[in-house]
Amino acid sequence: MKLVNYHHLKPIIFLCHFLLIATLVIACHSTAINTSTNTNNNGCIQKYDPNTDYFPNKIKITHATGLAVEYHKNYKIVTIKNPWQNANTKFQYVLVQCGTPTPKGFNQAQVITVPINSIVSLSTTHLPHLAKLGVVDKLIGISNSKQVNTPDVVERIKAGKVTQVGSNSNVDIEKLLELNPDLITTFGTGNSQTDSYAKLTEAGLKVGINAEYMEDTPLGRSEWLKFTALFFNKDEQAEKIFSEIANKYERVAQKAKSVKNRPTVFVGFNFKGTWYMPGGKSYVAKYLADAGANYLWSDDKSSGSLPLSFEVVLERAANANYWLNFSQSWNKLKDLVAEDNRYADFKAVKTGNLYNNNARVNESGGNDYWESGISNPEMVLSDLIKILHPEILPNHKLFYYHKIN
Repeated sequence: MKLVNYHHLKPIIFLCHFLLIATLVIACHSTAINTSTNTNNNGCIQKYDPNTDYFPNKIKITHATGLAVEYHKNYKIVTIKNPWQNANTKFQYVLVQCGTPTPKGFNQAQVITVPINSIVSLSTTHLPHLAKLGVVDKLIGISNSKQVNTPDVVERIKAGKVTQVGSNSNVDIEKLLELNPDLITTFGTGNSQTDSYAKLTEAGLKVGINAEYMEDTPLGRSEWLKFTALFFNKDEQAEKIFSEIANKYERVAQKAKSVKNRPTVFVGFNFKGTWYMPGGKSYVAKYLADAGANYLWSDDKSSGSLPLSFEVVLERAANANYWLNFSQSWNKLKDLVAEDNRYADFKAVKTGNLYNNNARVNESGGNDYWESGISNPEMVLSDLIKILHPEILPNHKLFYYHKIN
């Protein structure tokens, strides 16, 4: 009888042994994983080792001139070298790996624990960074929800997960203190009356100045994706994403490099008596050069905007082949002539070679060119080449631009 029972129990005993061994293997494997990554769900280090390099994948800045990053074993120093026009100051942030000690000698306002788990963005140009890096779920506040075009962010707004907090001089400090984000990204102009940076830091909030708009090249502006990535420890991912962007841009630019016929182009419009023309060293001039254009102000040596009179522009651009990038409210030929009948004197108006960068504007007036265009410079360049040299990109359809009829 006992023998019969033993034979019946044999499979059960074998199964118990198998489960015990499997459990031990899994437990050992789990221990190995925990030892190697040594982090919890928030990306914090559980057991600090001063000899470990916690940032093995490092960002290299190749096009942006106003951004620098210096790596140490458990922290990164991010420097904003040129935050606004004629700035006599720079900003520095010390990004300390969560769960490791803060280095000495730095102002606490500069120290930010990474990876961050919540962010408020006070510029729509930063939103595509979050989408490309896959961290839109960390966004909890923006300046104006109506201006947003980035699809993932629009969905988050609709779900009621993003708070509107205002911007610049109208920023709502109380709301931000309630939200208590790990980081607020904004920009500065150097005007203490309108810039929000000072009042945000005075309130004890962690703020990062993004100075992408100060860059003189399309790829320089686009590379500020890496600035956002540094706070999320998405360094490796940002390197890959930007490398793809730069490679695409350079491939498209190469196609227009050898064109012999370079049509003459001017941009902008007369605003309250002044026509602000981008300088010959501006990112707009770089776009046009790479698109195979003869930009009529390319001989200028400045990177900012030139305040010109209508008469000066008419004198130089009267016979230009193309006119681009004018008032966002103009969608038809009659719109610009109604604004000022002198516009009809330009050859580009007579021939209908008018293209505006407002093809993607939402119902509240938020223009995607100024939002995702910075992060997708190869698309902007492709549009410009399609306009000026349609034979080079026969299959490309205009994305940010459209023709004014």
